[in-house]
Amino acid sequence: MVIASPWDIILTVVFLATGLICIGDLIARRARRTPGVEGLADEELIDINHAVMSAAMILMTWVAVLDAVTWAQIALFAIFALALIPGFRRAHGLPHRVDLAGHIALNAAMIWMLAAMPLLMAGMDMAGDEGSAHAGHHGGGEEMGLMATPAWADAVNATFVIVCAVGAAWWLYRAVVTKGHRLHAFCHALMAAGMGAMLWLMNL
Repeated sequence: MVIASPWDIILTVVFLATGLICIGDLIARRARRTPGVEGLADEELIDINHAVMSAAMILMTWVAVLDAVTWAQIALFAIFALALIPGFRRAHGLPHRVDLAGHIALNAAMIWMLAAMPLLMAGMDMAGDEGSAHAGHHGGGEEMGLMATPAWADAVNATFVIVCAVGAAWWLYRAVVTKGHRLHAFCHALMAAGMGAMLWLMNL
């Protein structure tokens, strides 16, 4: 897919920032680890998850990927989501559990975005140019009507946009009230906001 300007540049900057922040946090956490401790901590897994997700979002902003690549990404983010679930047993307090639920929800939104991309962009593909994308989605002829995004897909997509917006608001709140790691919480808010914007733009 190709997102129209200036959103392509804005989203690229957003996801480049989230990816770099997560990679930086991962490196810092690994450097502070007690020698001899093996495996990934939950926060390290979250950093890896969001760094990979950021790269995937940048790719989707500029390139229409092959079906095999799309399904490989779906499988990868499903694995990440499943790997995060055991973290609920180790989470201390409600805020950390909400954080974890938010990360899993973003993975679900990412999987939906990848799987539903052809449906969400049906009208845009038919229109053939930026100016007529909106008309292609909502009507303008029987042929375009046949290519319009189904109502159920619009509804599911709107739900995920709301989920992303709620996640962004939650992490902005966390960035304000949490002592330390404010940049990390802001990074997650930026990630959620960027994903919500991408889902909205794909469904215009």
